[in-house]
Amino acid sequence: MKSILIKSSFLLFLVLLSGQLNVNENISKDVEDSDDFQGQAFYASKSKMELGRWGARLSEAQKKQVEARLKNRLEKEYILTFNKEEALFYEDEKLDAMTGATDSWGKNFAPGRQYKNVKTNTQIQSQEFYGKKFLVKDKLQDIKWVLGKETKQIGNYTCFKATASVPTNDLAWYDFSWSRLRNTNNIEMESDSTNTNTEEPSIAMTDVEAWYSPQIPVGHGPLEFWGLPGLILEVSAGNTTMLCTKIVMNPKEKLEIEAPDKGKEITKAKYQETIVNKMKEFRNNRMGRRRG
Repeated sequence: MKSILIKSSFLLFLVLLSGQLNVNENISKDVEDSDDFQGQAFYASKSKMELGRWGARLSEAQKKQVEARLKNRLEKEYILTFNKEEALFYEDEKLDAMTGATDSWGKNFAPGRQYKNVKTNTQIQSQEFYGKKFLVKDKLQDIKWVLGKETKQIGNYTCFKATASVPTNDLAWYDFSWSRLRNTNNIEMESDSTNTNTEEPSIAMTDVEAWYSPQIPVGHGPLEFWGLPGLILEVSAGNTTMLCTKIVMNPKEKLEIEAPDKGKEITKAKYQETIVNKMKEFRNNRMGRRRG
C-alpha cells in the first residue's frame, strides 16, 4: 500500500473549536511575580486524510472505511502541565471507539511523554519503538521566531501571531516516513560514488504559524514549540494543527511535573538513525521473503 499523506483541515477545525476555550476566571493578575503558579492547557488536533493517487482508485464507501480506521490518528487530544520554567506534554489517550484498542502501529512513531525546561534548555522525552524504551535527552528545538502584529481572540485570550521556518526532520524526529528512508539511501549512494559535486543536499523546511497569549507569560507550547513571550494556544506546522480548548490556572491540587527517567539514553539524531536503520531491516527482510 502506498503511503497515506495526512494534511490538516484548518478551516473545519477552527470552526468546530473556536469559542470553546474554557477559562478559569481565577487567573492571577500577577502571574509574572509568582514563583509557585501552575497551569494546564488542553489541546486538540484534527487532521484531514489525503489519499493521493492511491485513493483515486477507491470508492467513496472505501474512503470512509479507511478514514474510520485511522480516526485515532487523525484526531488526538493532549495535555500540557506547566509552571514558569518547566512543562510536561503528553497525549490524553483514549480507546479507539471502533476497535476498543489503542493504535499500536502508530504509537511507534508518535511523540512520547515530553518534559521541557526553558531555563536549562533541556528536553527529555520517553519513546517506545517496537517494545524497546528510549529516553531521548537533548536541547530544546532552536526556533527563530518572527513576531508579528496581527492578533486574534482564542477564547478569552488575545493572541499574537508568530512565524518560523524549521527543518522538517527536526520537528518530527520521533516519526518516520519512507521518503526519509529514500533520502538517506540517496545520500549514502552519493557519498560512495566518485561524484565531485560539492553542493550540500537541500534541507526540507516546515513553515510554522503560532498564536501566543502574553496574558499567560510563560515560554511554553505543545510538541517542539516554545520560546515565545506567552503560552502558545494554537500552532500549525506541516501536517499538524493544534488548538487549545481549555485552560486551568492555579488548580487547588498541586500538579506534578516530573521528567521521564526510564529507557536507554539517546539523542534526537541517534533516535532518528535507530528508526531508519530498523525500517531498512524490515524492508530488506520483506524483499528477501518475496524473492524466496
